[in-house]
Amino acid sequence: MEKFIHNQNLALFKKKLNDPHISEPERDVILKLLADEEAKEGPLLRSTRADRKPF
Repeated sequence: MEKFIHNQNLALFKKKLNDPHISEPERDVILKLLADEEAKEGPLLRSTRADRKPF
Protein backbone atom coordinates (compact mmCIF):
# COMPACT_ATOMS: atom_id res chain seq x y z
CA MET A 1 0.00 0.00 0.00
CA GLU A 2 2.84 2.40 0.83
CA LYS A 3 4.45 1.84 -2.56
CA PHE A 4 1.14 2.56 -4.30
CA ILE A 5 0.70 5.86 -2.46
CA HIS A 6 4.33 6.75 -3.11
CA ASN A 7 3.95 6.11 -6.85
CA GLN A 8 0.69 8.05 -6.99
CA ASN A 9 2.30 11.02 -5.23
CA LEU A 10 5.21 11.00 -7.68
CA ALA A 11 2.84 10.90 -10.65
CA LEU A 12 0.68 13.70 -9.24
CA PHE A 13 3.62 16.01 -8.50
CA LYS A 14 5.11 15.45 -11.95
CA LYS A 15 1.75 16.09 -13.59
CA LYS A 16 1.32 19.33 -11.65
CA LEU A 17 4.80 20.50 -12.68
CA ASN A 18 3.76 20.13 -16.33
CA ASP A 19 0.84 22.53 -15.83
CA PRO A 20 1.80 25.83 -17.49
CA HIS A 21 -0.67 27.77 -15.34
CA ILE A 22 0.91 27.22 -11.91
CA SER A 23 2.75 30.12 -10.30
CA GLU A 24 6.41 30.09 -9.34
CA PRO A 25 5.64 29.80 -5.59
CA GLU A 26 3.38 26.81 -6.33
CA ARG A 27 6.08 25.29 -8.52
CA ASP A 28 8.62 25.68 -5.70
CA VAL A 29 6.32 23.89 -3.23
CA ILE A 30 5.64 21.06 -5.68
CA LEU A 31 9.35 20.66 -6.39
CA LYS A 32 10.02 20.36 -2.64
CA LEU A 33 7.22 17.83 -2.22
CA LEU A 34 8.56 15.84 -5.18
CA ALA A 35 12.09 15.87 -3.76
CA ASP A 36 10.79 14.74 -0.36
CA GLU A 37 8.81 11.92 -1.96
CA GLU A 38 11.76 10.83 -4.10
CA ALA A 39 13.93 10.73 -0.98
CA LYS A 40 11.59 8.06 0.41
CA GLU A 41 12.37 5.68 -2.45
CA GLY A 42 15.31 3.96 -0.74
CA PRO A 43 13.53 2.70 2.38
CA LEU A 44 10.32 1.90 0.50
CA LEU A 45 12.03 -0.21 -2.11
CA ARG A 46 14.14 -2.08 0.44
CA SER A 47 11.33 -2.87 2.86
CA THR A 48 9.87 -6.34 2.88
CA ARG A 49 6.87 -7.83 4.57
CA ALA A 50 9.16 -9.37 7.19
CA ASP A 51 10.37 -5.88 8.15
CA ARG A 52 6.89 -4.63 8.92
CA LYS A 53 5.22 -4.83 12.27
CA PRO A 54 1.78 -6.45 12.39
CA PHE A 55 -1.17 -4.10 12.85
